[in-house]
Amino acid sequence: MTDSSSVSGVTYTQASAGYFEKRSLKRTAGFWGIWGMGIAAVISGDFSGWNVGLSTTGWGGLLIATIIIIIMYFTMIFSIGEMSAAMPHTGGAYSFSRAAMGPWGGFVTGIAETIEYVVTTAVVVLFSASYLNSIVSELLGFDLAGDGFAWVWWIVLYAVFIGLNSLGAAVGFRFALIVAIISMGVILLFAVLAFANNAVDFSRLLDIAPADGNSTFLPFGAVGILFSLPFAIWFFLGIEELPLAAEEAHNPTKDIPKAGVWGIISLAFFGLLILFLNPAVTGSQALTVSPGDGDEPLLAGFRAFLPDNVAALLALFALIGLLASLQGIMFAYGRNMYSLSRAGYYPKFLSLTGKKHQTPWVSLLVGGVIGFVILIVVAKIIPEVNPDAAGAATGVILFIAVFGAVISYVMQMVSFVVLRRKFPNAKRPYTSPTGVAGAVVAGLIAVAALIGILANATFQLAVITFIVIFVIGLIIFALVGRHRLVLSPEEEYALSGGLHGDPEIDGYGGAIEAEIIAEDLDSSGHPRA
Repeated sequence: MTDSSSVSGVTYTQASAGYFEKRSLKRTAGFWGIWGMGIAAVISGDFSGWNVGLSTTGWGGLLIATIIIIIMYFTMIFSIGEMSAAMPHTGGAYSFSRAAMGPWGGFVTGIAETIEYVVTTAVVVLFSASYLNSIVSELLGFDLAGDGFAWVWWIVLYAVFIGLNSLGAAVGFRFALIVAIISMGVILLFAVLAFANNAVDFSRLLDIAPADGNSTFLPFGAVGILFSLPFAIWFFLGIEELPLAAEEAHNPTKDIPKAGVWGIISLAFFGLLILFLNPAVTGSQALTVSPGDGDEPLLAGFRAFLPDNVAALLALFALIGLLASLQGIMFAYGRNMYSLSRAGYYPKFLSLTGKKHQTPWVSLLVGGVIGFVILIVVAKIIPEVNPDAAGAATGVILFIAVFGAVISYVMQMVSFVVLRRKFPNAKRPYTSPTGVAGAVVAGLIAVAALIGILANATFQLAVITFIVIFVIGLIIFALVGRHRLVLSPEEEYALSGGLHGDPEIDGYGGAIEAEIIAEDLDSSGHPRA
């Protein structure tokens, strides 16, 4: 028997003794914990970021874009639910693409998700720091951001939440559920107070002056709907992370698909509530800002009918929504990097977990450092080099995150279609009610959103930045990573044709690993007959 084997242009090496024991996770989550983590990861999209889309198409266009994106997420979550139930291990999107399109497909999807989650965390840190600074400035009278020390808030936020995520999955899931519920309560409170103060005027939704030949409903024309798709995604971006909790869930084959569907239902309700009420209070024009300005639309809504000091106090609760997402999306990049590292695509030390809490603290720390550097470069260095780009800093970071997301969405929907044909005998405890047709619809909408990003000249810097990071990652994998892979559960599932890979039943490595490595494998990675 050999201890390594070359398959599909990559090389697998048998894991050393104790390899998986040093990379173990603890099962602590039920349905509510998983649902709460999903809501927590996304809910900040209701508090910041979405409003920038008003400047591209007006309120009507953003509404249409949001409805289209809701359709995409429902059909996509059905498809992801089927794949996650069949592959109940931490890899998530990388695992789906690995099984469908080989190691390179897995790596492309995995690195796209890494960029998505690491950069989304940076965006949430930026928005949270903006809310936090506004609150402290109003209540206590000092302004760190105004004095050029916004980076202090960034360090504090990263340090606190990396620490929280490192305390164990039980703590993380519980915290996520609590802050998710509070965040939804804040949005409901905003709605109640807005109506109680007679501050809601739906005529304000269409107060953006139309360009020549256009209507107030679509003030910039129908093409603006395409440009609004990425901003509508911000209402939902992150809910697709739920499969990353598979090895920490008590019943992943049942609870992850269920939590995904109910998560989309919850997020659609609150996203539409904000889309209708926030601009109805402030006016759409007031929220039509260049990226980098107006990072607190909900706070602007509170200020429209409450005294500034009271609004600032309520903004403390609004900040919880952002902190909820900071918790949820940090969980995502930690598990994404962990799974790719455990399989050898990333340096293997990134997948080490703590002995006591069994969380991937190394990935959490390294991802936080990368995110902080991104904030420094995009929010500090770029404006100093080019002052005209200062206002676009927030939008650049946001679009890098969305760009990574839509690429991973397209890859996952392609994977769903391929796996239905490639692994017909694989166990599928949950089946998508929309099937292949739903995956195709979701994939086409994701492609449209991708076009919306590429066609928007304002965010060319975001696209270029993403491509540079992406290409560097591919080069490193081609030269180094592909020769150091390990048969983690994600890889074993792919190599066994979908017949092995549930770590709860089959364990990690061991006899099946030795058997697969010893096999004479064909060019597609399957054992020869």
